[in-house]
Amino acid sequence: MIPARADIVVVGGGSAGCTLAATLAGRPGRTVVLLESGPGYASTGTAPPELLDASRLPVGPESRWTAQYPVLLAGRPGTIARGRVLGGSGAVNGGYFVRGRPGDFDAWPPSWSFDHVLPYFRLIEHDSDFGDEWHGAAGPVPVSRTPWSRLHAVARAFHDAAVAAGHLPVEDLNAPGPVGVGRVPLNIANGVRMGPALSSLMPALASPNLTVCSGTRARRVVMSGAEAVGVEVDGGDGVAFIEAGSVVLCAGAVESPRLLLLSGIGPADELATLGVAPVVDLPGVGTGFTDHPEVAVPYRYRSDLPLGTAVLETVLHTDELELRPYTAPFADSVPGSGAAVPVLGVVLTRPRSRGRLIFDARDPYAAPLLDYGYLDDPRDRAALRHGVATAVHLLAAMDGVVDPHSVPTGAADVDDEWLAAHLGTSQHLSGSCRMGSDDSAVVDDRCRVHGAERLFVADTSVFPQVPSRGPHATVVMLARRVADAL
Repeated sequence: MIPARADIVVVGGGSAGCTLAATLAGRPGRTVVLLESGPGYASTGTAPPELLDASRLPVGPESRWTAQYPVLLAGRPGTIARGRVLGGSGAVNGGYFVRGRPGDFDAWPPSWSFDHVLPYFRLIEHDSDFGDEWHGAAGPVPVSRTPWSRLHAVARAFHDAAVAAGHLPVEDLNAPGPVGVGRVPLNIANGVRMGPALSSLMPALASPNLTVCSGTRARRVVMSGAEAVGVEVDGGDGVAFIEAGSVVLCAGAVESPRLLLLSGIGPADELATLGVAPVVDLPGVGTGFTDHPEVAVPYRYRSDLPLGTAVLETVLHTDELELRPYTAPFADSVPGSGAAVPVLGVVLTRPRSRGRLIFDARDPYAAPLLDYGYLDDPRDRAALRHGVATAVHLLAAMDGVVDPHSVPTGAADVDDEWLAAHLGTSQHLSGSCRMGSDDSAVVDDRCRVHGAERLFVADTSVFPQVPSRGPHATVVMLARRVADAL
């Protein structure tokens, strides 16, 4: 049953929304409603098995647990999947839980410096490998690294090849320090993907302050002048209205800007095109987003290798690249993908290219087109070519597990056409409702929407730019800190 009113309505039950709602529900005297458009579940025991198995990512084209969005990658059409289930993309990802680097926060407002956010990184985690000033021991999200003795053959061979090539071995990728190669911090426990829905929200469901409405799509934030007064929703039985003391959008870097636009908040010319009455003119909504372009370098195994491990156990970091030795072809780890060839991912972690969301004026509720703008900047193309050369060198050194005849030759001199043909995205969309104080910013340093009252955004869309590591740990940290600000 959809409540008629709540002190706080959280829109979006992904990693940010689950963390925020669970934290707020633990404080007496405040009612919280969490809205999730996808399916829900009431406990770890009733969660769909596909969401628990961390060795598989249920994000293929036929997945029941995702929404598909059309994209342009270097001018080529394609699709991406975002989680559409309680837990969001954190319920279907590879369990990668690497923090943003200290330098990443230099682009954020001063109140979000690394010194300010470190206590919240510690609050959200229970790191079973390290107990020091950098790590938490009592947070809800379990964090660990695959033991050396159990590393997949690909992960171990890659690590050894990187060290032999002169890259620094790094014991803890979540601690400040130099970059190098090391084991990936994972939010996986006994093979189970422990995203914030399982680790944070499930224990909070017993709170009388919290109501979770799954299968309930938010249509727009209802505004009275510039003040958010509630949310219009479609729960399958028609349109309903939830009155709210405050509204927090945690719907992700695609859906949060779309909800702002449908609520009259965004670029004035865009609102006019969509036929939406303007409330607040914010030019930055839906523009200038960043993500991690990823080039897949194909190869073949020397012999069959085991399945059933974490998708990514070791990575190599340089100043602007992350190299990812996936432990299985995507045909095995992403059911329905059909990608049967193993790949080494080459990821640009500090891209200069920027993207934008393109909405359909005929149907503002239709999925927008995501134009990534990848490879627009020649410096991005040069960095990725360098990354491919590094990948080829390392693959050639992994002769214990890699068929040396399968490693691409001449890939160090790949042209733009080769890059585009092998280009994908890490699906780390960030910055479509950017935090800041300049004219293109959408929210302030407390995640309050500029020009609006009682309206917040708290997900990867507010990141000033995509972190140089996958954003999952960083967005959980952000949601936990915004809960304190509320």
